[in-house]
Amino acid sequence: MLENKISHLSNYDLWESWRERGQIEAKKQLIEQYLSIVDYVSNRLAIGLPKNVSKDDLASNGVVGLIDAIEKFDYKRGLQFETYASWRVRGAILDGLRQGDWVPRSVREKSKKIEEAYQHLEQRYLRSVTDAEMSEYLEVSEKDFQQMLQDVAVTSVCSLEDPIRDEESETRLSLLIDEKAKNPDYKVNEFFLKESLVKGIEKLTEKERTVVSLFYYEDLSLSEIAEVMSLSPSRISQLHSKAILRLRGSLDKYKSQLLYN
Repeated sequence: MLENKISHLSNYDLWESWRERGQIEAKKQLIEQYLSIVDYVSNRLAIGLPKNVSKDDLASNGVVGLIDAIEKFDYKRGLQFETYASWRVRGAILDGLRQGDWVPRSVREKSKKIEEAYQHLEQRYLRSVTDAEMSEYLEVSEKDFQQMLQDVAVTSVCSLEDPIRDEESETRLSLLIDEKAKNPDYKVNEFFLKESLVKGIEKLTEKERTVVSLFYYEDLSLSEIAEVMSLSPSRISQLHSKAILRLRGSLDKYKSQLLYN
């Protein structure tokens, strides 16, 4: 009888039934209603990951994040649950990836080396540096540098999706995308985040800015971006890696402000 009654409740009533009266059937209905968030986030994060990373594992971790979001969400505040849940789902998936150590140490070290090179050279020249300058600094050929970018592509997919703090699922990018879900507790962090990202984006080349815009704001996949820009998917992957490594360097410069409490 309770199950039949619950099935006819409105969204708000479902939240009230679950949070105020602890009705498990209402919780189950909410989980089913928002499972699409898990599919969306896990599919986005799966782009560029190694083949050994199972999409089912991503989705399983995402469901854990969704349940956590449903258990913690305050429906009375008038915020969008979809945005809040996306943070939690994304954070749970990334936690699972970190625990699984899915990227070899050598690749992480290579990624860090490129990131530090971008940061050093762009501070020296106060402009976007060329591939030739990067290759010379890293003491490799331009062809080898392009291969390095391809090798570290899997580490750049999640970098803007990483939490601002290790214990939180709220990400740098999510703060910029959804203005309606702005949390007053993060206003200072948000200010420095925007400032550092704006400066970092200004240093990107036109193609890199286009890739970032299409991927993070237009929700296109890397293969779709390749079609739009008439470039190969591997070239788009390289441009994405370069853009993210440059932006990470800019964010690192403001790390103390971003982590300010």
